[in-house]
Amino acid sequence: MLTAVLDQVSAQFPQADVETSEQFRDRIEGFVDEALAIVNIMVALAVIIALIGIANTLALSVFERTRELGLVRSVGMSRRQLRRMVRFEAALVATFGAVLGVAIGLLFGFGVVQGLPDSFASGVSIPVGSILTLVAVAAAAGVVAAWLPARRAGRLNILDAIAAQ
Repeated sequence: MLTAVLDQVSAQFPQADVETSEQFRDRIEGFVDEALAIVNIMVALAVIIALIGIANTLALSVFERTRELGLVRSVGMSRRQLRRMVRFEAALVATFGAVLGVAIGLLFGFGVVQGLPDSFASGVSIPVGSILTLVAVAAAAGVVAAWLPARRAGRLNILDAIAAQ
C-alpha cells in the first residue's frame, strides 16, 4: 500500500523526490555523519595546534626560568627529577585544558539539545567513558609535547643557569 501511494505521488509530482520517512531519516543521518566527520577533523587540527602551543609555552618557560631551574638543581634536584617536573607541568596544563574544553562542550551541547525540537533530539547523552579516555589522552599528549623542553631543562649547566640574567 505504501509503495502504491509513493508511486501515485511520484506520478502527480514528477519533479519532486518522494521518499518514505525512513529514507528521509537515513538521508538526514548521512548529512549529520558527514558534518560530524568534518567536526572531528577540525578537532584533530585543534589538538595539534594545542600541542604545539603547549610545547612552545614550556620551551619559553624553561628559557625564562633558567635561573630558577639552575637553583633547584644546585640544591639537590637531579636532572631526571627536573625533566619529570617539566613533564608534570605539561600534563597539568593539558589536563586542565581538556577538562575546561569538555565542560564548555557539554554546556554548549546541552544548549543545542534544548534548542532542538523533541522529535529530533529528546535528551542528552553524555559518553563518560569516552570523555575520560580523551582527558587521559590529552594528559599523555601534553607529556609528549613537553619532551623536548624537559630535555633542554635537564641539560642545563648549573653554574651557567645560575649566572644567567
